[in-house]
Amino acid sequence: MPTRKAARHHHHVYVVELSDRVWNVPAFRKANPEHVLGKPLVYVGMTGLDPDLRFDRHKAGIQANRYVLQYGLRLMPELYEVYNPMPYEAAREMEVELAIGLREAGYGVWQA
Repeated sequence: MPTRKAARHHHHVYVVELSDRVWNVPAFRKANPEHVLGKPLVYVGMTGLDPDLRFDRHKAGIQANRYVLQYGLRLMPELYEVYNPMPYEAAREMEVELAIGLREAGYGVWQA
């Protein structure tokens, strides 16, 4: 049986690969002036759900980010699994840090 502390650590950060077509959206392009051609375009989020379930909810239009709904291709666990799970506050901070780090690495990033 998990300890009380471990039970509270159920938040996750996640990264969704977006279709190259998202680059045609002016707001996405404007948010990523340093994007390196050939690097993935991604959405970074955080959730209290399992990332697979959260991705499915995005794609079903349930509390969906419009970029994930329209352009989401797949989760990229290689970019986030090492951080999960974590407490809520840590996930909130990690979502921002992960987005900044990916953007600095040349990714095109949307983080809501």
